[in-house]
Amino acid sequence: MNAPFKMGLGAGRDMFQAYACDDSTAAILRSVAVEMGWDAERVYKGGLRNAVQSLSVSASPHVLLVDMSESIDPLNDINGLAEVCEPGTIVIACGLVNDVRLYRDLLASGIQDYLLKPLNAEHVRDAFSAAQAAFLAPRLEGGETQSHIATAVIGVRGGVGASTVATSLAWMLSETANRPTALLDLDLHFGTGALALDLEPGRGLIDAIENPSRIDGLFIERAMVKASDKLALLSAEAPIHQPMLTDGGAFHQLEEEFRTVFAASVIDMPRHMLIQFPQLMGDYNVGIVVTEITLAGARDTIRLLSWLRANAPQMKVLVVANKVQANALEISRKDFEQSIERKIDVSLPYDMRLAAQAAKLGKTLAEVSKASKLGSACGTMLTQVLELGGADGTVAEPKKGGSLIGKLNELKDLLPKKGGKAKTEA
Repeated sequence: MNAPFKMGLGAGRDMFQAYACDDSTAAILRSVAVEMGWDAERVYKGGLRNAVQSLSVSASPHVLLVDMSESIDPLNDINGLAEVCEPGTIVIACGLVNDVRLYRDLLASGIQDYLLKPLNAEHVRDAFSAAQAAFLAPRLEGGETQSHIATAVIGVRGGVGASTVATSLAWMLSETANRPTALLDLDLHFGTGALALDLEPGRGLIDAIENPSRIDGLFIERAMVKASDKLALLSAEAPIHQPMLTDGGAFHQLEEEFRTVFAASVIDMPRHMLIQFPQLMGDYNVGIVVTEITLAGARDTIRLLSWLRANAPQMKVLVVANKVQANALEISRKDFEQSIERKIDVSLPYDMRLAAQAAKLGKTLAEVSKASKLGSACGTMLTQVLELGGADGTVAEPKKGGSLIGKLNELKDLLPKKGGKAKTEA
């Protein structure tokens, strides 16, 4: 019941509910609830069993107090309550039994606290404050050491499919890797993250930019749009005539909250935002550079890899070649890899049919391509992200020698000569 914040926290749930067996208990709960800014009308008559019956047909609140005074078998009834409560519900119990063994058993069953009746307003206030703090600042419990994987996806040029890669990776992290995942689309005016997931973007990201001080666990719950039980999106569709003025601080705060709430986060980082807010790359431990096997793609991949080595040395980088057509390469893969001085980590084949199907269904490309070569390549990308995100170390050093200007000059040699043909892969 008292699991940390999960994707199951829906916007339609009450913040607080209580079920009291007697009028004096109900009166104290209502008065303290008002002090906390909660709705006093959410204090109902009836004890633990009434709570189980009510919550079996309605959504459970985030903070729940149940009166066990009339319960004959408290532990069994608490277990019944756990079956109807959604993950993330913080439960406080109260009762007449003053027994340390019962107290320990109740805590072991997952409740937050046990209060002895008759209730004291100060004790109730302390219990509610602790519950609110646990809700607003959730942390992984039970000694879990699973690291947060923060991945930035950057396209070296427009149209290479970085947004497609970002949405597919976020979907795979949530569904295949079973990690609660946040997807942040920083293309504030023309982002396609919500479109790819068949969602309305909402105003969450715009509100975060306009009021960075509001960003906390509760804001994340209300602002993010759920794509599934384990995937949530934060994006915008700002009016074209409305420039979004920010120093980037809101984006840093969002990533800090993502680390608290989610097991993974994916940012779709447009190139102009990377140039505007280079400091954001310090928040991410994995980078995916999405490119195409073309002369311009090689040039910009060289430039971007050089920039990441200088500005985000902690980041472990994958180079993903997208929309690859084996028989229609502008330059050979071998020449491309020699130019960027490293191997392409993942090659995603071009499949127009699957891309059109994904767009029509409002699903990610990874989801509709699971049984294809493209799906297999997406799985390879996920595996490498999980390995890099969970391991310590530094980015592999590039080959020594040569300058950026020299590499660009070498690329010119790959252009077709008059009366000749471009190099092709053997």
